[in-house]
Amino acid sequence: MSGNIFRKESLDRYLGADKKFVKSLTAFDLVAMGVGAVIGTGIFILPGTVAAKTAGPGVTLSFLLSAIVCALSAMCYAEFSSALPVAGSAYSYGNVVFGEIFGWILGWALILEYMLAVASVSTGWAAYFQSLLQGFGITIPKAISGPFDPAHGTYINLVAVLIVLVVVALLSHGMQTSMRINNIAVVLKIAIILLFLGIGIFFIKPTNYHPFLPYHLHGVFRGATVVFFAYLGFDAVSSSAAEVKNPSRNMPLGIIGTLIIATILYMGVSVVLTGMVPYTKLDVANPVSFALQVVHQDWMAGLLSIGALVGMFTMMVTMTYSSSRLVYSVGRDGLLPSQLSKLDKQGLPQHAIWVVGLIIAILGGLVSLDQLTNLVNIGTLLAFTFVSFGIIPLRKRHDIGNKGGFKVPLYPVLPIISGLACLWMMTLLSKETYLGAGIWFGLGLLIYALYGYRHSKLNQDRD
Repeated sequence: MSGNIFRKESLDRYLGADKKFVKSLTAFDLVAMGVGAVIGTGIFILPGTVAAKTAGPGVTLSFLLSAIVCALSAMCYAEFSSALPVAGSAYSYGNVVFGEIFGWILGWALILEYMLAVASVSTGWAAYFQSLLQGFGITIPKAISGPFDPAHGTYINLVAVLIVLVVVALLSHGMQTSMRINNIAVVLKIAIILLFLGIGIFFIKPTNYHPFLPYHLHGVFRGATVVFFAYLGFDAVSSSAAEVKNPSRNMPLGIIGTLIIATILYMGVSVVLTGMVPYTKLDVANPVSFALQVVHQDWMAGLLSIGALVGMFTMMVTMTYSSSRLVYSVGRDGLLPSQLSKLDKQGLPQHAIWVVGLIIAILGGLVSLDQLTNLVNIGTLLAFTFVSFGIIPLRKRHDIGNKGGFKVPLYPVLPIISGLACLWMMTLLSKETYLGAGIWFGLGLLIYALYGYRHSKLNQDRD
């Protein structure tokens, strides 16, 4: 078996298999998907807590530094999605340039990343929604408001399950409907953030910026490592390449545009927030709401709750969509059951959408995810690392044309720096994260050995 695990997929077979998808997505849709995934509740929390504990008002520079590191990976993703306009993101890229076993490992990492991310956000959405209902005097019974934990009287988080099923039902009705609703939600979310910036700017006191670097440059760098994970999610845009009009132009616009908008919003909130309230007072659960209360703008706090709910909803839409296209891609290659790659008359992988949705709903409804969410970071960084270094073998492939498409500047220096930066970020993750990842990847390799290797389309082609 070992001699054949490095067999590589051809771009032509992928393009042939993916041509049944309806190409309906524009650059605006892609940016909305990306911003929907990246800008969640973190924008109302991270700038404050990182300022208080790590970087002071210099948290603005922390977000800028993180954005620069992410931009390197984003450019590598943009080149790949321009050269390989197929479904499956880093999984498909790995299959083409590194070989099947690497593609499988990346796919398995991304399945973990996307599904855990949505499941954990669904529980956060449920918590926000329940607190919103309590404001109207409505209380959800304890038995159906938490993970399966009979000792503490909870059996299922029903709201988390229902919101995931709503997202899945939306995606199963077609991309145009899904994108229309997602785009409206993203515009609403950005409008609420801009409203906060427009109001908050009038309450800035320049004295709150002194000292600007209370924890010195070391604090800014430490802050950058913390807020780096706030940008994760832009890579989900690359899953949609098979459904994009003019992908060589629109994919890079979607990926890089997402990062630019997210950076401006994160830095804007950081500047206004640390100007409104001394950074030492921002170590609270919801620093933006706290700052508004300090300046007697309590009415805006209610809008922030709506912004948080909308933000988490758009993140779930993008990540569930990406999960389904990823699972479709693995099924397309035979490494998971081929039923997952079946497309309906609308060009939608309904089996993949519903399998992914039900797994996420079960995780969100029954499992306590507190300890598992760190695994999202290792899955993402692993994909970033391979995509960054993968630009080098991609450029050497004469059978893959990318004429007129996006190419990473300063090749090969920037891809190498990007890969090394991702490896460095991985060294900052906890031992528990690596232990959990080891178990997950061990399970993945077992599935590949027992099922994927024998059922692979590449294996069948060679027989």
